[in-house]
Amino acid sequence: MDTKKVGLDTLVGVFVLVGILCLGYLSIRLGKLEIVGGDNYRVYALFDSVSGLKKGASVEIAGVEVGQVDSIGLDPKQAGRARVVLKLQRSVKLQDDVIASVRTRGIIGDKFILLRPGGSDTAIGPGGVIRETESSVDLEDLLSKYIHGKVD
Repeated sequence: MDTKKVGLDTLVGVFVLVGILCLGYLSIRLGKLEIVGGDNYRVYALFDSVSGLKKGASVEIAGVEVGQVDSIGLDPKQAGRARVVLKLQRSVKLQDDVIASVRTRGIIGDKFILLRPGGSDTAIGPGGVIRETESSVDLEDLLSKYIHGKVD
């Protein structure tokens, strides 16, 4: 074999490999995927209803995204309540009297979690529970009550 041909093939192979590695890195960064743990921590919140909330929904404080919904399921300890796991940036510190609300963007927009900080000196650590929650407003239920004259 010609040494020039081998050298060119090796150079092309290295170039293609570097290109694939760069594309993989960009895909992970732009997709906000985590391969190793990440710089986040998780807290839990219990709601009566999380109708319309989906995994991956944003968690915001004062309109700034500080995390996302990691999972949604039924609480094993309290039947009939939804348990939402919030994945928050490590730099975000929550007080133990923070209020978590399920909100909607616009009239028919996506649901998200809004956190309103409290004034306590005690912080919620990783694995902690947000005790004060406000469930989402169910528009169908409200309209049904209004139409049938059962509005309180």
